[in-house]
Amino acid sequence: MRTKAATSKRKRALQIDSDTKKRPKILERLNDWQYVERSIHRLMAAWGRHIAEWDDKSALHRHVWDQAECVRRLRERIAQFPGGRTDPPVSRQLENLANVVLLAPSLEDALDGTYQILETSLVRTFLQHVQQAHPVHDAPTIQMLHEILSIKEQHRLWLRDRRRRHPHTTDAKYRAAIEQQLAACGYLDKAIPVGDEIAHLAGVSTCFRLPALNARLPEQHPRFDFMPYLKADFARSIEARRLFWCYGYMLEKNLPDEQLRWIYDGHFMPWEFHYDISRHLWDESRHGDSGYSRLLDFGIRIEEIGFPPYAAPETELKQKKLRANAYAASVPATCGDAKPLDPKSLYEAVFFIGLVAETGHFQVKEEAYQDFRDGGDLESAEMMLFDIIDETAHVQYAHRWLPALAEHAGIDNTGYRERAAAVRRRAQEESDRERAALATLDRSPGNPNYNFYQNLLARMRRHQPLGNAGSCPSRSTLPM
Repeated sequence: MRTKAATSKRKRALQIDSDTKKRPKILERLNDWQYVERSIHRLMAAWGRHIAEWDDKSALHRHVWDQAECVRRLRERIAQFPGGRTDPPVSRQLENLANVVLLAPSLEDALDGTYQILETSLVRTFLQHVQQAHPVHDAPTIQMLHEILSIKEQHRLWLRDRRRRHPHTTDAKYRAAIEQQLAACGYLDKAIPVGDEIAHLAGVSTCFRLPALNARLPEQHPRFDFMPYLKADFARSIEARRLFWCYGYMLEKNLPDEQLRWIYDGHFMPWEFHYDISRHLWDESRHGDSGYSRLLDFGIRIEEIGFPPYAAPETELKQKKLRANAYAASVPATCGDAKPLDPKSLYEAVFFIGLVAETGHFQVKEEAYQDFRDGGDLESAEMMLFDIIDETAHVQYAHRWLPALAEHAGIDNTGYRERAAAVRRRAQEESDRERAALATLDRSPGNPNYNFYQNLLARMRRHQPLGNAGSCPSRSTLPM
């Protein structure tokens, strides 16, 4: 057993030498680590749309937020040093390493490259610093690394679980290429001199493209079109509204996969934008889980209700023959077919989600929260309340970032609030016209879509009847 005296004599890695001024050596290492952690964040965004399984989508979306938190911790620690810069130049060698990991031959290889090889190398160097640095002098860095290591352990456990479900051997040439770049970076054991060539963000200098559609499993293809009945009955039936919100929240799982594009293609925006979008992305993913978990409470599974994409409705899928791409668990090509979002497209995406879709739904969500609470379905009411809280923050994100996005896009952002209000009014008018046209829906007993709709309502009613199902007054119509 080691004595305290023996332990205190262990040779430590000093963070200064005879020429050091006020910048200990750890600062340059922190800069390198921050770049690699941000690269991992971008790698997750780059490959996340290829993941088809529901639970793995949830995990990936959470990991994007985890990574944002890792980067935040490193940036805050860097800023605590005199002369610490949160966006410092780093060596081009680190970009070469990140890009080799990015350009994987398959999804499973990309997951191995990111989680198993690159993150494991980071974990090793973090542990090395924790063990060798002075435990008092550099305690803030050590504490921060312990927090990051706990996050990395969750990532490791997820990949272990996925490999049990999807056994895979990493492509030998791909692994060798990563190992070669790690060796060129000294296995991240020391700070890499910056030199004349500095690193761009991972992927920016490559031809990598995201897929146009996020992946689905074939069994997630919807078999019945019951949404028209939900839209037609939304205002007058609290039971229809409950089914609508459970299913509608489940469909919000589409949005975080779209926001992966915001992160990857929005490389020109400051880190703080990506941090906010990472939280927004994880919130939307949780909303998808909220809706689906509530459906599961009622005994309704994704295989029977379906999980259609936002971006390509059924008719468009047929016209463009994209169904096989949208509902496929097969491994895609490295470079997808999505046109990168330019600054104007990114501005419009943030504008629509923050100031049209989310702002426009506050009233109907507030009404649903009150009605579900008054009807005795507190779990559905709770689902609504947490969404309202999250979406309030998301609207603030839009207000925060639209001016900067407009500047990049060359757009006049003056009067954007008034523009959003006008767009919401037009969306409401269009929605009301659509609802009026649904008055002639086929509700005959032989219609499979109508039968499925009624079956869902009946199952939810049996599980958790609403005490105000017969007395709840009509509410607002859907805004869009």
